[in-house]
Amino acid sequence: MTARFRVGLVGAGNICEFHVAALKKLSPEVELIGVTDLDQARAQANAEKWGTIAFKDLDALVGAGANVIHVLTPPSSHAKVALAALNKGCHVLIEKPIAEDEKDALEIGRVAKSKGLIASVNHSLLYDPQVKRALDAVKAGSLGNIVSVDILRGSEYPPYEGGPLPPWYRDAGYPFRDIGVHCLYLIQELLGTIESVDASWSSLGGDPNLAFDEWRAMIHCKRGLAQFQLTYNTRPMQSQMIIHGTKGVLRVDLFAMFHGKRSSTPLPKAAERLVNAFSDSIQPLIDVPIGVWKFVRKEVQAYQGLRDLVTDFYKRLAAGDEPPVSVENAAEVVKWVEKVARAADADHRTKLAKFPLADKVPFLVTGASGFLGRAVVKRLRAEGHRVRVFVRRIPEKPQDGVEYCFGNLGDPVAVERAVKGAEIVIHAGAAMKGGWPEHKGGTVAGTQNVIDACKKHKTKQLVHISSMSVVDWAGNSGNGAVNEGSSLEPRADERGAYTRAKLEAEKLVVDAAKQGLPCVILRPGQIFGGGIALINGAVARNAGGRWLVLGDGKLSLPLVYIDDVVDAIMKCVDKKLVGGEVIQIIDPTSLTQDEVLDLAGGKKPIMRVPRQIVFALGKLSEYPLGALGRQSPVAVYRLKSALARLTYESDRAKALLGWLPRVGVREGIKRVSEPQSAPVMAASESIKRATAT
Repeated sequence: MTARFRVGLVGAGNICEFHVAALKKLSPEVELIGVTDLDQARAQANAEKWGTIAFKDLDALVGAGANVIHVLTPPSSHAKVALAALNKGCHVLIEKPIAEDEKDALEIGRVAKSKGLIASVNHSLLYDPQVKRALDAVKAGSLGNIVSVDILRGSEYPPYEGGPLPPWYRDAGYPFRDIGVHCLYLIQELLGTIESVDASWSSLGGDPNLAFDEWRAMIHCKRGLAQFQLTYNTRPMQSQMIIHGTKGVLRVDLFAMFHGKRSSTPLPKAAERLVNAFSDSIQPLIDVPIGVWKFVRKEVQAYQGLRDLVTDFYKRLAAGDEPPVSVENAAEVVKWVEKVARAADADHRTKLAKFPLADKVPFLVTGASGFLGRAVVKRLRAEGHRVRVFVRRIPEKPQDGVEYCFGNLGDPVAVERAVKGAEIVIHAGAAMKGGWPEHKGGTVAGTQNVIDACKKHKTKQLVHISSMSVVDWAGNSGNGAVNEGSSLEPRADERGAYTRAKLEAEKLVVDAAKQGLPCVILRPGQIFGGGIALINGAVARNAGGRWLVLGDGKLSLPLVYIDDVVDAIMKCVDKKLVGGEVIQIIDPTSLTQDEVLDLAGGKKPIMRVPRQIVFALGKLSEYPLGALGRQSPVAVYRLKSALARLTYESDRAKALLGWLPRVGVREGIKRVSEPQSAPVMAASESIKRATAT
C-alpha cells in the first residue's frame, strides 16, 4: 500500500456508494481499503459491486491498514463508531449528524485533538454547487447584509419492503434529524450562531408511516431570523433557499439547479419591480440548460456536494489545514436538532400511551383504515364486539369500544404486538398503490408476518381477504364459469404489482393452512359501496364529460356490494371455518358494463373503443416504455386479462357459508347512486328482517 490515506468505510447503506465514487477519483493519494457492515451479506454484495473488499468489522479494517474511517452507519451509532476509530489512531469523516448528543459530538472533538487526529462531518450542502455559488455571492456583498433565510424542503423515503423497521419510521423525530440538520447548518453559515429554535410538527398523511410528516421551525440567530419547512406532503417536491439581504433577495433552487435574484436599484419602485421580474425569470432559463448540460457531461452528479466535500477533506488533511466543518460547529447544530427531535419523540410517545392494549380481545382487524376494514369494524361494533384495529396513523376521533395498535404490516414486531391476545384475526390489510417494493412490504411481507404471529400466539381463526385478481383471467376465458378451482394467474408480473402481491400472499396462507394454521380465504369480486366507487376502470373511464368504455360494453362484471362481503366474513366466523377453505364472494346477479352505466352512469354520453383498436394501442405503448425499461400499464397481456369474457359463480359460498347477498347488486347500486336514501332503506331492511324472524 503506497497511498498516504487508506480508507475504510463503516456502513454499506445507500450513501456509501457516493463516498466510494468520490474516493476513487482521489488515487493515488487516497486508497479504498474496504467496507464493513453489521449486515455482512450487504457488505459483501456492495463490496463486489464497488470493486473492493468486505471486512468483518472495524478492527479488521484497521488491521488491513486503514488510517481514515468514514462513518456511514445510522446516526444513533455515529459517536460510538467515530470514537472507536479515533482510539485506533484513525482520522474520521462522519455522515451527518456528527452524533445524536451534543456531549458525544464534543467528545469526538476532544479525543481527536488529544491524539492529533482530524474529525469532521459531512455537511454536504455547504459544497453543493448551487449553495456554494450563493455563499460566494453573499461573501462578495452582492446581497448586502443578510437579515433572514427561508428554506422550503420536500422529501420522501425509499419504499419499505418489510423487515426490521428503518429508523425514519421507527423514530418520530427522525425526519428532523435527517433533513432539519441540513437546514440548520446552512442557516448557521449565513446568519451566525443559533440562539434558539422553536418548532412544531404534525401528521397529515403524506407518508402514513411517519409519525410526523410536516415540520416548521423558527430560528433566532446572532445576525437575524430564519425559518424552514420540511414536508412529506407537498408535491412536486422542492428544495429552495431564499436569502434576504439589505441589497437583494436570492432564490436558490437546489433541485432544478438555478438562481433567481432580485436587487435593490435606484429606479422608481414600479420600474424596479418590472426589472426584477424580468431578471428573476430569465436567470432560470439560463441556469437550467447549463445545469442539464453539466449533468449530461457528468460535470455535476448526484450528491455532488458530498463528492466535493470528500475531495476537500482529503486536500485539507494532506495540507494539515482545518477540516471542512469543525466539530464545534457540528456540535452546535446537534444541540438544536436534538432539542426538537427529542421533543417530537416524547410527544409521539405521549400520544401512543393513550391507546393501551388489553391482554385479550375477541377480534383484530388489519387494514382497518381501508373501506372494507372500516365496514368490518362497524359491523363488529354494531354487534357488540370489542375490536382491536391495526392501523398506521393515530385517529383524529377514536371510536368507543375499539383498541388501536399502530404500525406497518411489513414490521414483524408491530404485527406481533397487534396479534397477541386476539382470538380471531380478520386480515384485510394490503398495499393499494405504489410499485413492487410497497406491495411486497405491505401485502406479501405483511401477510407472512400475520401468519407467523397467528402461529406464535395460537390464534383461533385467521380470515384472510384475498382478491379475484389472483385468477388467470385471460387463460380462463371460454373455459366455463370462474370458480375456486379455476387456474391461478401464471404471469402475475405482467398483470402488475397488486396482482403479484395478492397471489403471493394467498399462496402463503394456503401453505400455512396445510401446516395446520386455522384459517379461511375469501376472494371478493369487484367490491363497491362504503366509499368504494362503483364505476372504475373495469367499467368505464371519465373522459371529457363522456364515459369511455374499452370494448363493446358487454363484459360481465364480478360485482359484490360491500355489506354482502362483510356478511360473508361474519359467516366465516360464525361457521368457524378453519380448514384453509378458499371461497369466492360474487353476487349471482351478473351485470355488464353497459348495464352498470345505465343504472348509475347518469346522463353522460358513452364512447366505446373497439377491442381491435384497444389492443393495437396497447401494443404500440409497449415499444417506447419497453425502451425505457418500464412496463406499459396497457400492455397487451393486461388488456387480455381486463377484457376477458368471463362468467362467475359463488356456489361454495352458499354451500359452506349459507351465503347469499342480503343487499344485492341492484339494491347496492341504488344506495351508492342515492346515498341520502340509504338510512331509510337500511331501516326498512331491518324491519323486514325483524318481521321475517
